[in-house]
Amino acid sequence: MEDSDKWNRAEPGQSKLCRETRESSTQTDSRIKGHDPRLSKVNLFTLLSLWMELFPREQPEDGENSQIRGTGLVVVKEGKVLGLHCSGAELHAGQAAIIQHGGSLADCQLYFSRRPCATCLKMIINAGVSEISFWPGDPEISMLKSMSSTQTNASSKSPSVTEEAVLDAAAIEKLKSNSRPHICVLLQPLESGLVQFVEETSREDDFMERITEDDPGLNKEELFNRQRLRHLREFSRQFLVGTSKQHTDILVQMGLGNFCVEPYFSNLRNNMTELVGVLAAVAAGVPQHHYGFYSENFASTLPPHAGYISQEVARHCIIQARLLAYRTEDPKVGVGAVIWARGQSAVCRGTGCLDFVGCGYNAYPAGSHYAEYPQMDNKQEDRQRRKYRYIIHAEQNAITFRSQNIKPDELTMLFVTKCPCDECVPLIRGAGITHIYTSDQDRDKDKGDISYLRFSTLKDISKFVWQRNPSISSGPSSHLANGCIGKHSRQPEQEYGNKKLCTKNTRASPTAS
Repeated sequence: MEDSDKWNRAEPGQSKLCRETRESSTQTDSRIKGHDPRLSKVNLFTLLSLWMELFPREQPEDGENSQIRGTGLVVVKEGKVLGLHCSGAELHAGQAAIIQHGGSLADCQLYFSRRPCATCLKMIINAGVSEISFWPGDPEISMLKSMSSTQTNASSKSPSVTEEAVLDAAAIEKLKSNSRPHICVLLQPLESGLVQFVEETSREDDFMERITEDDPGLNKEELFNRQRLRHLREFSRQFLVGTSKQHTDILVQMGLGNFCVEPYFSNLRNNMTELVGVLAAVAAGVPQHHYGFYSENFASTLPPHAGYISQEVARHCIIQARLLAYRTEDPKVGVGAVIWARGQSAVCRGTGCLDFVGCGYNAYPAGSHYAEYPQMDNKQEDRQRRKYRYIIHAEQNAITFRSQNIKPDELTMLFVTKCPCDECVPLIRGAGITHIYTSDQDRDKDKGDISYLRFSTLKDISKFVWQRNPSISSGPSSHLANGCIGKHSRQPEQEYGNKKLCTKNTRASPTAS
């Protein structure tokens, strides 16, 4: 199926009309819709940019009173993600992208979580990108912080922060009017039923399922809703600029007063509100509830290895993968995967020493015809009509479309929303991936067409599985030699519509202290 970008918006007053573009809602060419609602590419890239803005900082940023706001950036080329970036202590997201990609940015599309400053914009335009999209909330040179500091700077002889922000906005308008790239706001209404679908599948995903298995008395729905509402409040403050009046004031200060015209303004905010709701639901599906990604060889008396990333970063990366999973073409289960590499030294950017390698979701081969492939699930008796021989797995797409080579001397981490299957395990090992972060709900299962037996035998790759923090667990000796808890006796799968939500299993449940 192809989506019409009927909500693509050029900034009002722009001489160049916003091009009407069409993009496939899958990676295939067919216009036939799949079984479940899925994210359009425009909304997926926008969500990833918003989430990158919230990338956990390992160290506090300098200058809490600075007018510069953190910004997320997704670099896309030919429909594939080439880079994920965010602002750091010294480098803005756009500057980090220039340093990493350089001339490779030519003909790329850039999705910013907010309007970039003139310093970034001039370099990006010079690199020859084809399109720049941003959310017109509080921009990178913050108007909110600028306006709030007007009183403070009133008696100062130096230029006020507000003046600097206004000058930056004027420079951006001049750069935009003379630029080759198409500069616009890309937002689409979500597909009907998508918000509800994301909430239901997030509440029942593998990460939530593991928690409720370990603690059968826990009210899963209450936990999920509490987390979702907390994230919703946090993300709304971050991206919706508070009240409608605050937002209109910001747009006027930015020289974008035409955005305030009704019903355009209400539609714009409504579309972003829906995206924020999706992001909150996806984040709530990986709750911060005494759980995290722990090595199977984890000893609670020993600190993690110095090379390991923090739990906050690991959770952030798995949520990136979960967002990608909502682009799946698999009619039964969505899987997303992201690969990051840890370099030798950190630079002053938001991701520290982490470099983006690649990402993907499970789909039929690129450029093929979706409707020509089998759509039956694994309960279909006719094996010739099953999907497994045709679907490209998320890990396979992430490795195939990686934006840089995997270096043998670097710690390279795969974050994948489901346990890697036997088909992917040799590819992961052969690609040089050193660490896997995942759930293990399908571990040791054999479904005939697809099995998960090799994951347990992996010895040369460090595995970090979603489980209760071992340091707060107690009880009988349920930990096996590899750090697993109990044995996996699986019950039949449960499905919601055509989308598998989770797989029941029983474990010896550790008791929280």
